[in-house]
Amino acid sequence: MNLAVAVLGGALIGVLLTVFGGGGSVLATPLLLYVVGIRDPHVAIGTSAAAVAVNAAIGLAVQARAGAVKWPCALVFGGAGLAGSLVGAHLAKQMDGARLILWFAIAMGLVGASMLLPRKKQGDPAVHLTRWLTVKLAPLGLLTGLAAGFFGIGGGFLDVPGLMAATGMTLAHAAAASLVSVVLFGAATSASYAASDLVDWPVFAALVAGGGAGALAGMPVARALAGRAETARRIFALMVLATAAYVAWRAWGGG
Repeated sequence: MNLAVAVLGGALIGVLLTVFGGGGSVLATPLLLYVVGIRDPHVAIGTSAAAVAVNAAIGLAVQARAGAVKWPCALVFGGAGLAGSLVGAHLAKQMDGARLILWFAIAMGLVGASMLLPRKKQGDPAVHLTRWLTVKLAPLGLLTGLAAGFFGIGGGFLDVPGLMAATGMTLAHAAAASLVSVVLFGAATSASYAASDLVDWPVFAALVAGGGAGALAGMPVARALAGRAETARRIFALMVLATAAYVAWRAWGGG
């Protein structure tokens, strides 16, 4: 039954990654801890990071096929953050699990709050990588990777506004390009945790199985929400904030 829940959770994460380019991955760790029943917070983080990386790769393939990914910008941003994600994962493994989950709840709160902020709908659909953009993208990618590795999340909620601010690309292109970073950061983080035997592989497989279907379902969902994307984002942000409050309560000793 718990593996079935993991499949359903993976499907939800796949949809959210494809529709919003991030945000869904923050629900994976609470799902594993409080629904699937994984006891060790480090195992929950390592497993969710591995599954999110694979689910994001599926979503990236869908977006790439649609021609929505600005590859040069995405690779500079994601490549710079790869080292940061490894450092962040190493630091997180040294921290007590309960304290790490409390910090994770704070990160979730920031995710939810960031999704409530208004986003520019316009941008330059023809943006291309220049030397100046490289100088702007690389430091942002490094810091985003550090946060993603430490909290065991894809980092899409940071990737999208970071890519838009640095390059001026559209929201749709930023959401697609952010999946490159989610794949790289998740893979690096999960590899670090797997090296310490902190990944539950059966649960990982269940999350991936659901995520594949979710990612494929995400494209028509995104088209269906095209006129109501901001309303949907706000509803999801409130759900993330509520989950963050619950995680913080549990981590603080509430149950």
